[in-house]
Amino acid sequence: MAGALPRSPLAPERFPELPEINGVTFAATAAGVRYTGRKDVMLAVCAPGTAVAGVFTKSATRAAPVLDCQNKIGRNSEAGAAILVNAGNANAFTGRNGTDAVQALVTATSQATSLPEDRVFTASTGVIGEPLAHDRITAHLADLVTNQAPDAIADAASAIMTTDTYAKGAAQTVVIDGTAVRIAGIAKGSGMIAPDMATMLVYIFTDALIEQGALQDLTSSICDRTFNCITVDSDTSTSDSLLVAATGASGVDVADSTDFADALHSVMLDLAHQVVRDGEGATKFVEIAVTGCTDNTAAKTHGLSIANSPLVKTAIAGEDPNWGRVVMAIGKSGAPADRDTLSIWFGDVLVAENGWVSPSYREEDAATHMKGDHIHIRVDCGMGDGQATVWTCDLTHGYIDINADYRS
Repeated sequence: MAGALPRSPLAPERFPELPEINGVTFAATAAGVRYTGRKDVMLAVCAPGTAVAGVFTKSATRAAPVLDCQNKIGRNSEAGAAILVNAGNANAFTGRNGTDAVQALVTATSQATSLPEDRVFTASTGVIGEPLAHDRITAHLADLVTNQAPDAIADAASAIMTTDTYAKGAAQTVVIDGTAVRIAGIAKGSGMIAPDMATMLVYIFTDALIEQGALQDLTSSICDRTFNCITVDSDTSTSDSLLVAATGASGVDVADSTDFADALHSVMLDLAHQVVRDGEGATKFVEIAVTGCTDNTAAKTHGLSIANSPLVKTAIAGEDPNWGRVVMAIGKSGAPADRDTLSIWFGDVLVAENGWVSPSYREEDAATHMKGDHIHIRVDCGMGDGQATVWTCDLTHGYIDINADYRS
């Protein structure tokens, strides 16, 4: 894709100050995988004893790096871990070449870091279907290892971007039994976002002490309430990977800590929202809350149906309070719904109730809400206690401009 993209109007003012995580170091470099004049490879190295949990795309056309990482998650090891990520080429739909490229990167990283191969996790993001020039990456591994630093996480966040318009980071510090436990995470994602885990790359690091199985359970659970509740364009990537690495350096066992779970949830939700705010061509951040459903699964199904509807999303882009499109999206979702118990709000404006437009509805009130850059849509199905919240963005011509020539 030609040229740098303008920064999203929904972007935060700056990259946040992220705390150093004891037991983790980072480095990034410009390897020229696809881009020129920018860093496009990052390496994170974690200390011995680090527990690593992961969640990955359920796509039937998963990329070679995803399959390799999936095979390694859950293995208990006292060794450290390395995470190597490149941008510009997804190493997906590349057949035997893809598998060979992963093995070459794993072997070279293992040798450069003196870590076992089954503790080297790789990921690639970018164009699908083109062989990965892995030699361009391995040529820089020595420098990546030499330049490792605990305060270089911002460089790592920038190196993994593709069509992202800004680097994404989030952090939390929680005090447990008098000791500070720190969490810092980075993510990339802008298009091809419709999670069936999480359509992006996410790397979260903490100095908490937690056994791998407990960390895996916690990571998977929180993922379902954060990354699995966002969508930009309804397309699930071949390359989605989320890794959480816990070094244990704080010495604080967090296996039963709700404070730690809440802090990790906060970091993951923050990163998920940043991905939506950087949705390709996005000008509005949209929160869709669905209540009154037969169960939570039905509520989430309705929410994602609304969030993924091109008609709903283009109406939001045009600042049109077209509640009929919300009704359409609920009706087509396949989850239980009753037209005559349905209520819809745009912001605080009650638009529809009891299967018909609300007697108090004034379109100019809803239109005023639609002019903002943070849109709230609420739906109550009037059938039970099930509820869910999902997040999306509007669909503008900017999305077409970005994707019409992505490989050019």
